[in-house]
Amino acid sequence: MFKTMAVATLSLSSLLLAPIANAAWHVNNDQSKVSFISIKSNSIAEAHYFKTVSGGLSDEGQFKVEIDLASVETMIPIRNERMTNLLFETAQFPKAIITADLTKRLQAIAPGQHLLKGISAELDFHGNKKTIKFDVLANMSPMGDITISSLSPIIINASDFAVTEGIAQLQKLAGLPSIATAVPVDFSLTLNKDR
Repeated sequence: MFKTMAVATLSLSSLLLAPIANAAWHVNNDQSKVSFISIKSNSIAEAHYFKTVSGGLSDEGQFKVEIDLASVETMIPIRNERMTNLLFETAQFPKAIITADLTKRLQAIAPGQHLLKGISAELDFHGNKKTIKFDVLANMSPMGDITISSLSPIIINASDFAVTEGIAQLQKLAGLPSIATAVPVDFSLTLNKDR
């Protein structure tokens, strides 16, 4: 009986992990979004996002997402231009890159919804690298596509990435009494399984 149960358990595990085996995924830009909130004059919050996100997840669990900083969308063209040139300085730092080793986490994802706590990733932004930790919700479709969403906002501090001077320039040009230097960031990424 023990042998029968062991075989059944092994078969079930193989079935659940089948979408993972020999697979790789790429970010579907049209179904993905990285957004952030800026706060000016102490109390005015505005939502912004990036129009271009790329990257993927290898079958070994190596995760990489590249955010095209020049694709920032604030709904105000002059503000887009100022953020691109003065804050992000995209001529020198065109992308923000997030990398993570999800080798151990990948095996936990099967069709359905899963909470993955304490993901550790490296953010390479504006010539500076910092390790950040966050929790995500991961969903796998029956076809093997994966959606990964932040469970709560990730707070990015300007001082960690040497962009406080850029924020000060934006504040001066806009004639604002203040612009917050801590920014909450959210994301929802759809990764299509390579077929």
